[in-house]
Amino acid sequence: MNLLEAKEGKEYIVKEIVADDDELISFLFSLGCYSGEPITVVSHLRGGCVVSIKDGRYNMDTDLAKAISI
Repeated sequence: MNLLEAKEGKEYIVKEIVADDDELISFLFSLGCYSGEPITVVSHLRGGCVVSIKDGRYNMDTDLAKAISI
């Protein structure tokens, strides 16, 4: 299951980041999005979703949301 399939307001645990791009993986790591961390989908948008990771909120596009497995 990825972030696009998640319910709004429910907290999930990141299982893995599924991407071939090392730069994308390091970017997500810098946001605090890595295996074992809690993540909450605040709202779904047409082009992706808004998520809450630790103390921050981030807008993720569809490709980025699909790369995060929960």
